[in-house]
Amino acid sequence: MAEAAAREAGRMSADSAMALIRAHGIHKTLGGRAVLSGIEIAVRPAEIVTVIGPNGAGKTTLLRILLGLQPPDRGTVERAPGLRIGYMPQRLAIDDLLPLTVRRFVELGRANSATTIQAALEEVKVAHVIDQPVQAISGGELRRVLLARALLRDPQLLVLDEPVQGVDMVGQGDLFRLILAIRDRRGCGVLMVSHDLHLVMASTDTVLCLNGHVCCTGRPEAVSRNPEYIALFGAREADALALYTHNHDHVHDAAGHVVHMHDHAHQRDAAGGGRHG
Repeated sequence: MAEAAAREAGRMSADSAMALIRAHGIHKTLGGRAVLSGIEIAVRPAEIVTVIGPNGAGKTTLLRILLGLQPPDRGTVERAPGLRIGYMPQRLAIDDLLPLTVRRFVELGRANSATTIQAALEEVKVAHVIDQPVQAISGGELRRVLLARALLRDPQLLVLDEPVQGVDMVGQGDLFRLILAIRDRRGCGVLMVSHDLHLVMASTDTVLCLNGHVCCTGRPEAVSRNPEYIALFGAREADALALYTHNHDHVHDAAGHVVHMHDHAHQRDAAGGGRHG
């Protein structure tokens, strides 16, 4: 029995070593209300993990705990040694009267060269707004500027809180394709938070459905059929999502070309970007 326990401990230790970040048994109470109970989550290199759930499900609290901004009441968070994290916040309040260009905003608190900043903005396709006031750019452009700022850390893990908030439907698709391309190009892990599984279906590897506890987790198509997901979001939503899953058998490369899922996975594996674990 002791040998079995040792083997299990060794297996868990090896699994943790492969993860960029892993949370185990996270509990958090705020204002006398249990916000998180027994949460388990892990993100590995080149993996996109998306946390979905209704408002008040504990998504933002979980992110704050994973980022080390808030301690859990119980549980542990393990990070790879020297882990570099790039964070894209959900909201950003900028005074309309503050004279702040995109270039200056991206530079704030960072020691990066002009060339590095230009390259980051080019990677997310908003280099053309570099000298415009932050307040004057569109919602979609602002989300990309925030993403560029996160990339300046050369992150091993990108943490994106509602990355398409305030972006129209066409822009949302473009932004998710950009995130997918960044993951493929850089090999970084991505942890996203969203309230809508439809939006992330084609851009995520693993979904964790959160409502204070982990309702269900797995591939998006499996989660969409899970009884707890259906109970949380409704049968109509689940049926619509199942139809979307059936029809959406491709992704897009950085140039916008269609790449079927099988070919896309084969290309990533051939390039050394396959899943770990």
